[in-house]
Amino acid sequence: MFKQILSELKNHAPFTIFGGITGIVIMFIIILFNILPQVSNVSLPIFYILHPMHVVLSSIATVALYKLYKPKAEISKAIVIGYIGSIGIATLSDSIIPYIGELLLDLPNRGIHLGFIEKPFLINSAAFLGIAIGFLKPKTKFPHSGHVLISTWASLFHIIMAMGQTISFTLIIGIFLFLFLAVWIPCCTSDIIFPLLFISSKKNK
Repeated sequence: MFKQILSELKNHAPFTIFGGITGIVIMFIIILFNILPQVSNVSLPIFYILHPMHVVLSSIATVALYKLYKPKAEISKAIVIGYIGSIGIATLSDSIIPYIGELLLDLPNRGIHLGFIEKPFLINSAAFLGIAIGFLKPKTKFPHSGHVLISTWASLFHIIMAMGQTISFTLIIGIFLFLFLAVWIPCCTSDIIFPLLFISSKKNK
């Protein structure tokens, strides 16, 4: 099992690194064109586009990997694994870790946005859609790469919501650090480590 996890982490690492780079690029574009106030004003609706997309892709990747390693998997187990692995860890990635970053960076408009509480129908529908797709069409590379990109952007816009009208170099470094933590650990955990924990050493069992 440990070797399987290492193998999957190695295969998916390039997507995770690329996702983090895109978040950095978006932040530099905002700074370059001096549009932080305008972007802050639309960050909440953007977050609620990106967060459910993240949940869909996360549940696809989680269930697909579980199904690939366990082709005879029961649908009930796949639903539980996909639901917890997507909503639970997507909330950690998009909301909780960014909010901790907002607190530690002392951002002026900090606040936590929990999608499954604020918009339960939207988020739950996204999770079950992804579970169905992952179970019926178990593919992992595209869902994981898309998941990493969307998660990076969702985490970024959650942080942007909390920012004021100005940004310093020190703040940029802090934001990049929390973006990395918010994406790398939760995304790889939900897509790779979490589903593999439910698989025995014999693939077809």
